[in-house]
Amino acid sequence: MSNQEPEITGCRATVGDAPLDAEQAVELAGVFKALGDPVRLRLLSMIASREGGEVCVCELTPAFDLAQPTISHHLKLLRQAGLVDCERRGTWVYYWALPATLERLTGFLRASVNA
Repeated sequence: MSNQEPEITGCRATVGDAPLDAEQAVELAGVFKALGDPVRLRLLSMIASREGGEVCVCELTPAFDLAQPTISHHLKLLRQAGLVDCERRGTWVYYWALPATLERLTGFLRASVNA
């Protein structure tokens, strides 16, 4: 087994591996824009830190002094940014974080700090 790290190519490359191209910059800007709101940042934190990996919207809404449709709008923006996904089960919707996007974001931030 070699001590060299495997070459990273294609979609598996993290954002911090090389300077961003235009497409990557647009994609990453969308993620940061989604996280630029304190409510969405808290929602992502609540979802990502949840033991078992998913949380019902019915458990998220009481944590905020906002109407349920407003919370749903914020969750929709997190979904559009690729940070979370969801599934309807009966009358409730369950959310979970998408590890690939979180890992790319972490890689970019880590590379930025180490630069």
